[in-house]
Amino acid sequence: MSNKKELAVIIMAAGKGTRMKNPDIAKVMYEVAGKPMIAYVVDLSKKLQPSRILVIVGWQRNSVVDYFTATENNIEFVDQLQQLGTGHAIMQTESYLANFEGDVIILSGDVPLLTKQTLDGLLKHHNESFASATIVSAEISNPTGYGRIIRSDDGSVIKIVEQKDASADELSVQEINSGIYLFDKVKLFDALKHIKPINAQGEYYLTDVFANFWKNGWKVSALKTPDSNEIIGINDLNQLEEARKLFVSRKTIQ
Repeated sequence: MSNKKELAVIIMAAGKGTRMKNPDIAKVMYEVAGKPMIAYVVDLSKKLQPSRILVIVGWQRNSVVDYFTATENNIEFVDQLQQLGTGHAIMQTESYLANFEGDVIILSGDVPLLTKQTLDGLLKHHNESFASATIVSAEISNPTGYGRIIRSDDGSVIKIVEQKDASADELSVQEINSGIYLFDKVKLFDALKHIKPINAQGEYYLTDVFANFWKNGWKVSALKTPDSNEIIGINDLNQLEEARKLFVSRKTIQ
């Protein structure tokens, strides 16, 4: 028997995508090179051969469900009826994963340029560093607006600080949080019980779980992707156009 841990993938796809300017289309259903961007994330997830793939749906849910129901039979859909943040989205999957023991990768349905190479590296790094949570990070020349990854001398992550809360030293850090994570499932859902919506938006932020990891002495690690374009999330039409160009240029290189 292999001692390899089971893997589940959760894909967040419930958001409205207000800045896309068209409320009739779920953000993740905007197309890149002829396919909804979430289709690339699902295809990538399948390559990892997880035992479960869960897609969290909300805004214009039926278009997402119908698209995959026509072509896939191994995806589970989880409803997030109110969009109360990324932490709240993951909370909705708890009952679905009640009998699952293993690790959980959390992806966003609007990150179509992510590669298997990066996720394979994430799994390897997570296991080799004996981490309870591992973050995919990236180094970018202008990190303004992103949460910064603060590491200790041994390389583990001791803090994720948002732009508005960062000191001058922290603002000089160019390593950012991509929002792509690998968690020990039991510890993730334990930590989710401790987060609170104490922010202007009244939302539960997934990044708030890390405070509970550090409090318990659970190791948080980070793996830097060599290509920061991979982790670009698409939030508006300009970013969509940029992703389309990057996709085309990547295909040209291959």
